[in-house]
Amino acid sequence: MKIKDIMNSNVIVCKPDDTISNAAQILKMHNISGLPVVENGILVGIISEVDLLKLLEMPEHGGLWLPSPFEVIEVSIRELISWEETKRMLADVGADPVRKIMKTNVYVTSSEDSVEDASVLMIKHKINRLPVVDNGTLVGIVTRGDIIRGLAEA
Repeated sequence: MKIKDIMNSNVIVCKPDDTISNAAQILKMHNISGLPVVENGILVGIISEVDLLKLLEMPEHGGLWLPSPFEVIEVSIRELISWEETKRMLADVGADPVRKIMKTNVYVTSSEDSVEDASVLMIKHKINRLPVVDNGTLVGIVTRGDIIRGLAEA
């Protein structure tokens, strides 16, 4: 079985200059977990939910801090200030272009490749989706779910 037999040719994409916030909205709206990033029909990167979640990572707080009785009143104020800083940081990041966080080293397959070869590539590199590129142009996408459905129907 070939990739062209199971791929989705109606690919939802974004552009490198789209905002991260816009890319997140596209993922949510279409209930998908990754987006190829395309410029003039050419695949230039990929962005996934994992890339967006990494933006939420906070530095670990070192050690255990126990407030004194006098500091208890300050704790909620500190947390509020910290939360406001976090919201501001995320709003700033959301305005950044996708190109800032997209992966540019993208594993791809072609429509003529075998499903078995694509499966091996996905397992080896622990990826959930492969853009399908023919002659340098994005023509589809294949996910693990597409492969499973294709094998079940065969």
